[in-house]
Amino acid sequence: MTVLVTGANGLIGRALCERLQQKKQAFRAAVRSSVPSLAGCDVAEVGELNQATHWCGALNGVDIVIHLAARVHVMHDKAADPLAAFRAVNVAGTLNLARQAADAGVKRFVFISSVKVNGEISQPGRPFTEADSPNPLDAYGQSKHEAEQGLRQIAADTGM
Repeated sequence: MTVLVTGANGLIGRALCERLQQKKQAFRAAVRSSVPSLAGCDVAEVGELNQATHWCGALNGVDIVIHLAARVHVMHDKAADPLAAFRAVNVAGTLNLARQAADAGVKRFVFISSVKVNGEISQPGRPFTEADSPNPLDAYGQSKHEAEQGLRQIAADTGM
């Protein structure tokens, strides 16, 4: 069983790759560009995450995708249209990867979303749960919510 970790050079991605190495789990680290911190790993340089990214080489022989790569919450965003910028990566890029993964025979796609899908605050005295209605209040949370919806449809259509 081989795992593809996207966003392998990010905070969570690096920790996950270290853990997979410790467990001697076969994995491939997908990154925008090669970095020394992943030396000794099977690294796939995929460039930018968007609707045109080609994942064929990175997905070859992969059984599970753990998708961590994203345009993350940006304080004081300078993009002319922040929602469009988030959608290009977090929605179009994610759904492109998921479709290619399904076509490549990947069995499982694990998507790391964000609590920001649920909003900024939960009900007093209780944490958010999966039963809470989505209430994204910013472009980042909205893009993650839209990606979740698209992934549910891909899962329903493909069984992945």
